Amino acid sequence: MNHGGISLIATILLGGSAVPAVLVARTDSSASTDPSPGPYARIAIMRALDGHSVDFEAGYVRHLEWHRQVKDPFRWYSYSVWASSERQRWIIYATFGHTADSLNNPVAPADDERDNIVNVLPHAQFLGNGIYEFLPSLSKGNGVPTPALRADYTTVELHPGAGKAFEAALAAEQSRLHGETLWYRLVSGGPSPTYVRLRPRPSLAVLLDERAEQGLPEKVNGLISKLIVETLSLRPNMLVNVTPEVAR
Repeated sequence: MNHGGISLIATILLGGSAVPAVLVARTDSSASTDPSPGPYARIAIMRALDGHSVDFEAGYVRHLEWHRQVKDPFRWYSYSVWASSERQRWIIYATFGHTADSLNNPVAPADDERDNIVNVLPHAQFLGNGIYEFLPSLSKGNGVPTPALRADYTTVELHPGAGKAFEAALAAEQSRLHGETLWYRLVSGGPSPTYVRLRPRPSLAVLLDERAEQGLPEKVNGLISKLIVETLSLRPNMLVNVTPEVAR
């Protein structure tokens, strides 16, 4: 999904008319065996206009079908925000595991935008669209999320200049992580320094059982200006080249 015409990574302006780029992740056999996915992710969010929820979802599904028909090689994820103080029922869409070159070369960007204008834009508002870099030294996993049915999604905005201290504190705790925990640093498209953490899990019950692990190290508390913790639900009907993980 081009959604705004990606040119050079350094000059991407993520917002305005940018349209869904659904979460790309490790799902088919070729992706899961890739030993070295690229470090970049594109993560964005949109919501239905008032009274347009049904038309929005139908149009978005049609747009994803366009990606299948043109054999888009990207793998797209979509999540609904299930638990949130502000973004209930919004859609988070993203693509993970990219090199700069792959992000710079989406499939048929002009046709992609035309299809978006017809099917999605009349029914949705786009409220954020960023390029992120995966941080393996802070994480457990390879940066391409397991397509689990639920996920903990944490957004952290820091005070200016606090990024190095924040990353150092998290890196010191990396060996204690239990389960897939993926950290990304915002590169372009929002306030800096900003980080997001994604923890895919098979069910809400597992997320609740692990809630003690949801917290960040106490030493970073003074570095944070804003912290948002949300629960996401994978949308199986809004995926491209992605097979949901079967709940056990």
